[in-house]
Amino acid sequence: MATSTRAGDDHADEIRCWRTDEWWIAKDVETGVTTHGPARGTVLETLDDAIARYHGATGREPTDAEFQAMGIDPADNTTGDQQPPDVLE
Repeated sequence: MATSTRAGDDHADEIRCWRTDEWWIAKDVETGVTTHGPARGTVLETLDDAIARYHGATGREPTDAEFQAMGIDPADNTTGDQQPPDVLE
């Protein structure tokens, strides 16, 4: 866990956030994960998601119902016996 000792106070889970001319930048000190965006709130939400992905805490296979809601029929979209392209391995 990251800590900061500025002014003698310890701060666990430190996040640094600053603004440039056009972007807000947020960085998780412990992991080094950094995101940017047009608004402070947005960049902090994006950082939360990026940290979760860094730790492998997000992501799952979509369900057939989710595919169908997007107009995709899972039965018509399979690779069968084909190998995926090299870029996907």
